[in-house]
Amino acid sequence: MDIALPPKVTERAFERLSQIAREAGRPALLRVAVDGGGCSGFQYRIELADAPAEDDLRIARGDAMVLIDPVSLPFLSGATIDFTRELIGARFAVDNPNASSSCGCGTSFSI
Repeated sequence: MDIALPPKVTERAFERLSQIAREAGRPALLRVAVDGGGCSGFQYRIELADAPAEDDLRIARGDAMVLIDPVSLPFLSGATIDFTRELIGARFAVDNPNASSSCGCGTSFSI
């Protein structure tokens, strides 16, 4: 893979994280990681975190922060992290230009 470019975080994603922070009364930290597995070879892990790790990439705005570990960063190079609302529900999602294919669930992909 080429040099990893940091992912972009949309305004909607930061707005939702800020809302979570207000409701919780503390900063909202969203960890976005790539793990091996899933039906396409890799899968996204998107979860609220308690604290950043020392070597995390931190993308912050106000009381909202997205954390990406150095192992996941090359897989997310140039990706966009968004918050979407669909008929099936609302979720944080990744639009990844590195993925050559993905499965229907939207959390599994291949490179």
